[in-house]
Amino acid sequence: MTDSFRLENKLALVTGGASGIGAATCRELVQAGAHVYIADINLAAAQALADELINAQPVAMDVTSSASIASALNAIGQLDILVNNAGIGLVGDITRTSEEDFERVMKVNVSSVFLVTQAAFPKLLAAHGCIVNIGSVAGSVGVKQRLAYCTSKGAVQAMTRQIAVDYPKELRINCIAPGTVQTPFVEGYLEKYHKHEKEKVRAELVARQPIGRLGTPEDIASLVRYLCSREAEFINGAVIAIDGGWSAA
Repeated sequence: MTDSFRLENKLALVTGGASGIGAATCRELVQAGAHVYIADINLAAAQALADELINAQPVAMDVTSSASIASALNAIGQLDILVNNAGIGLVGDITRTSEEDFERVMKVNVSSVFLVTQAAFPKLLAAHGCIVNIGSVAGSVGVKQRLAYCTSKGAVQAMTRQIAVDYPKELRINCIAPGTVQTPFVEGYLEKYHKHEKEKVRAELVARQPIGRLGTPEDIASLVRYLCSREAEFINGAVIAIDGGWSAA
């Protein structure tokens, strides 16, 4: 099994790579033998993670800025793997979501996937590469009080399928749809919206996953590694749930 899911000589770029699922993905890809570019708007955090790893380097990137993306990619030669992981959340139904907040979520969660993928596309085509988009179960099922977030993650699923249809032999692209994962993202949500009832709401989040626990960043990172490996060569244009049974229930 030590020879399975190896990524030697592969160069990977992970957006939002300095924390949570992104950081776990960077660690997993390095462990698989890849060289990883840790792309994050927080360069200090990306540098700190790179210092822990044997084959990684930080890259400053604002995924909502074409200029920032171009600058980062210009410093990169070969690119075999792109993981579009950066994203934000928002609580609110259709009556409690402002136009400004809706557009911000769409910009960070959808436009960024378009911009980074488009900018990286020539390098990925040259390498016959692999793209993994980090979506969410919220793109497949309705989640209460998540109008903007559900909309954005549904768009990521659609974009994944569409690119796969246009370029079926040139590269592979898939989307991972996690359930609730124990990350700083979730902790920030609890702190902002449920400061005085964190444990109650945490228990509710756990209960949404029939398996009885939250996901871990490592759960998701392992699937990213698999999808980027030669063992997954027949998987393309797929949206793969990793949600403890949530979307099956």
